[in-house]
Amino acid sequence: MASQAAGNGNQTSSEVTDDYSSWYIEEPPGRSELQPEGVEPPCQPSAPPALHHACLASLSLLVLLLLALLVRRRRLWPGCGHHRPGLPSPVDFLTGDRPWAVPTAVFMVLFSSLCLLLPEKDPLPFLSFTSASSPGIGTRRSRGPWKLLALLYYPALYYPLAACATAGHQAAYLLGTVLSWTHFGIQVWQRAECLQDPKIYKYYSVLASLPLLLGLGFLSLWYPVQLVQSIRHQTGAGLKTSYSEEYLRNLLCGKRPDSRTCPDSKHGLLSRAWARFQHFIYTPQPGFRLPLKLVISATLTGTATYQVALLLLVTVVPTVQKVRAGINTDVSYLLAGFGIVLSEDRQEVVELVKHHLWTVEVCYISALVLSCSLTFLLLIRSLRTHRANLQALHRGAALNLGPPLQSTHPSRQAIVSWMSFSAYQTAFTCLGLLAQQVIFFLGTTALAFLVFVPVFHGRNLLLLRFLESTWPFWLTLALAVILQNIAAHWVFLETHHGYPELTNRRVLCTATFLLFPINMLVGAVVAVWRVLLYSLYNTAHLGQMDLSLLPQRATTLDPGYHTYRNFLRIESSQSHPAVTAFCILLLQVPSPRPQPPLAPQDSLRPSEEEEGMQLLQTKDLMAKGAGPKSSQSRARWGLAYTLLHNPALQAFRKAALTRARTNGAQS
Repeated sequence: MASQAAGNGNQTSSEVTDDYSSWYIEEPPGRSELQPEGVEPPCQPSAPPALHHACLASLSLLVLLLLALLVRRRRLWPGCGHHRPGLPSPVDFLTGDRPWAVPTAVFMVLFSSLCLLLPEKDPLPFLSFTSASSPGIGTRRSRGPWKLLALLYYPALYYPLAACATAGHQAAYLLGTVLSWTHFGIQVWQRAECLQDPKIYKYYSVLASLPLLLGLGFLSLWYPVQLVQSIRHQTGAGLKTSYSEEYLRNLLCGKRPDSRTCPDSKHGLLSRAWARFQHFIYTPQPGFRLPLKLVISATLTGTATYQVALLLLVTVVPTVQKVRAGINTDVSYLLAGFGIVLSEDRQEVVELVKHHLWTVEVCYISALVLSCSLTFLLLIRSLRTHRANLQALHRGAALNLGPPLQSTHPSRQAIVSWMSFSAYQTAFTCLGLLAQQVIFFLGTTALAFLVFVPVFHGRNLLLLRFLESTWPFWLTLALAVILQNIAAHWVFLETHHGYPELTNRRVLCTATFLLFPINMLVGAVVAVWRVLLYSLYNTAHLGQMDLSLLPQRATTLDPGYHTYRNFLRIESSQSHPAVTAFCILLLQVPSPRPQPPLAPQDSLRPSEEEEGMQLLQTKDLMAKGAGPKSSQSRARWGLAYTLLHNPALQAFRKAALTRARTNGAQS
């Protein structure tokens, strides 16, 4: 029996050993770690992103080569030399007649693609870093250069997509159609296959790609429309009046006030309110267009606001909601460990904590909405400021933009500032929105938990208790300020012959001496308020480059404002619409040689031109006995003044005239 029991015991132990050993033997070699509960596995697309990008990069390179051959075929002349191929520019920033939609859409697509790189582990789609056994410090360090290389890859990828619009040829429009359809189709395919991505938030990838899909969708419609129009109208160039001629026509045309636009007595209040509202926002003005750089900057500002707000929303709000849903009665013991007792009832503690977390969530969303609204309002106001500054520079006025520029000629710093203006504006918008979110969230949270929540629950009235214990201090300060203002108005001022004069100087000196300690306390409170006000003001205007955050004597130390000044300098000197119109009209003046008659759409019709443009004709009206009209004199003076004070023409005048101040200001 003993031997049998021993045999049974050995058999049982061997069976147990065999059972435990079978757990490791029967395990498949390529085992995968179990996913935590509630975490979805990453999506596996049917075609890897590397294959998509390989196709897109190959197609973009092919389109770029075809565009280079097309430009060489169209623009090659005998003096070009060795038949070097040309390459169209992706965007012509200094031309006012080019369409704005394509460059704006391409920049929006480019910025959205860069934003989608944030949750990606692989900076470049051709390289994969996830295959490493243990992603340690060395792997993280090796991704840095590839991330910088990705910042150059995506602009090169979308370069042909923008260059097809500047080529202005049917073949270029056909290539742009194929390229835009390919980009849009691949993006839609990727988003349709992987609607949920658990990297940041399950729908973050789809929501962040909406501007990308919007830009590509617009390009996929714009290129076919241009292709069809170019086929129907073979000689469609020059059918529309250029922007420079339209600008000069509106500048020299003296518009009479329309009686229909005058506000009636019944609608006087609404008209004044609308005029006041138009004073703070940007409204289109006939005859003036914002430069392409400013249009792109405004579009990127809106896109950056959307992307940053989406990232701030999906990284905080879902986490707070999960924490609020997982709270149970154990939270009362956690709070008791810190000496916080909200209630004796545990279930009531759970409800209070959930309500407090819901309050934090509401404060966070409210601060985000307030930050986005403020950013958009300041953007609209900045566009109005840009237009006013450019119009003033176009007519030769001196702007109050800090220290005066030493020269109106283009310089190295001005060119660099002009190149980086849109990029700086986008970066300032992102950082400004982050700072506004932090400040507004702290302010709304403090207001909610110090005022609204205690009053609603009737407990933890910390602010009211603080005011109750310190009311003599605040009352003394308030009475001191009120009494000083009353005394300054009724005791220390007397009006003689309509002019105020200082009186009771002895009483004034006595009151100043006696109130010095109290005024010092008032000064401390005002100093704290000054710091808060300065922080709020600079935080709200951090994304604006047309406003310096430093005093006027230190504006040169503000890099954003310095960039904006140089940007205006280049725009006013290199793309002046009046000078462009002047040159166009000089080229259109008929020469003494007999030439074939121009087409009706290309010839100038003096009957429809404004009086200021008729002054540029070669006919001598004085020789025919026609007296100068007052309107022609005003138009002549306006044209001469505009050309005289134009920064682009000052470089070709005498050196003595370039030192003259504009608007008749004394040096």
